[in-house]
Amino acid sequence: MSSPMLEDDFRRKFPHLAKELEEEKMKIRIDEVRTQPAESTEKALSGYMPDVVDFIRRCDTLVEALEIVDYLEKRNELSFDAAVKLRAQLKIRGVRSFGPKKEAGYYESRARKR
Repeated sequence: MSSPMLEDDFRRKFPHLAKELEEEKMKIRIDEVRTQPAESTEKALSGYMPDVVDFIRRCDTLVEALEIVDYLEKRNELSFDAAVKLRAQLKIRGVRSFGPKKEAGYYESRARKR
């Protein structure tokens, strides 16, 4: 909240919520930030072509992820603007900001669940 007047109004209108926010007991940490749409659970895996985020999620290190972005940009499979945004997110938020690591067999296990 930006001003004391807004804080006072908020406390008056929502006393229980204000108390919970001040106590910070119910915090949930958010580790994942996607700038592209999340993958759909209904996406058919047959003929599915992984995108840059899929490749980044297989990386263990920042260096590996940056190499993927560079490679796709050089092949014109990724625009300059998209590459800049991805590099910024990687450097600021890290590799896991794109989601948990995709281990070997990821797609096979997803296909079996269908």
